[in-house]
Amino acid sequence: MKEKSGRLLSLDVLRGFDMSFIMGGEVVLICLASLFPGLKFLGEEMGHSQWDGFTFYDLIFPLFLFLSGISFPFSMAKQLSVGKSKESISLKVLKRGLILVLLGIVYNGLLQFDFDTLRCASVLGRIGLAWMFASLLYVWLERKWLVLLSALILLGYWALIAFVVAPDAPDGASSFSMEGSIAGYLDRSLLPGALHNEIHDPEGILSTLPAIVTALLGIFTGEFVRSKRIANEYQKVAAMIGAAIVLLSLGYLWNIVFPINKNLWSSSFVCCAGGWSLLLFALFYLIVDVVGWSKWALPFRVIGMNSITIYLAQEFLDFSKPVDTLFGGALKSLPEDYYVLGWWCCYMLVCWCFLYFLYRKKVFLKV
Repeated sequence: MKEKSGRLLSLDVLRGFDMSFIMGGEVVLICLASLFPGLKFLGEEMGHSQWDGFTFYDLIFPLFLFLSGISFPFSMAKQLSVGKSKESISLKVLKRGLILVLLGIVYNGLLQFDFDTLRCASVLGRIGLAWMFASLLYVWLERKWLVLLSALILLGYWALIAFVVAPDAPDGASSFSMEGSIAGYLDRSLLPGALHNEIHDPEGILSTLPAIVTALLGIFTGEFVRSKRIANEYQKVAAMIGAAIVLLSLGYLWNIVFPINKNLWSSSFVCCAGGWSLLLFALFYLIVDVVGWSKWALPFRVIGMNSITIYLAQEFLDFSKPVDTLFGGALKSLPEDYYVLGWWCCYMLVCWCFLYFLYRKKVFLKV
């Protein structure tokens, strides 16, 4: 079910589902896993892989970037339909990308003016740059060249990581390790201030290249959903599921020689995360937009339509105070083992009510 504006409901719903984990959902599942042994597997999925590997929580970030890509073909088509030129669209894309980079640095503490410890790389910066370059490429290049360029980026990145060891790597360090990768070396050499992992940054310079492909995979998906070449929506869903299986197969096979690694944003990680993202989108698209079961999805849609807002708000607003003020007494009555679970459920409720207020007032942060 598309809105009259052409906006995909499933896109907002899935984005909200994704952001709900950043809003405390991962802690809730960790608590449930600790209380109920049968749910232990959920807790194990609610943390990032230390280096190689892939967990559900590793998917949260690339899924958001993938979804940002899906929305762009719709946005571009709308702008072209009202007479906007490719040049003006490109300037808007450039502006949005750079604003996200700036917001990421502000989020990291720019206004503290402690430039020696300021981390310049950021999650918002990665989204801004990867989405920006992918969108600019989509504006100006034909699809066949975009597909070829995506393949070249992934293959070239693999070759670079595999065959170039960091000049300052310890003896015997693998080029795929944190200490030995050329990606980490470039971060240490070129990024000012602090790095997230001291000697490597997961949102660093070189790994932005494969992240562009993650955004392009989303753009390809958005273009396909918009296309009239396949009129039957169920066939579109089937095609997306098939493409997801191909990406997942490629990712897990590539893992044999190029480990799935979020910190490096490895080519196998791009395929694996892209496959899971496409599979999730196909499922949400089928349920919400094709079948039309959308009433259940309002809680996620409220989050998804202000996803950047809640990401930033949790850094600048103290949502724990209303939790303690409104629910502190009731929470104290809970058994000790359930207190943390209850507190985080209340925290998510407070965050959601804040977003629902904005939703009802039609206030949406658009970068």
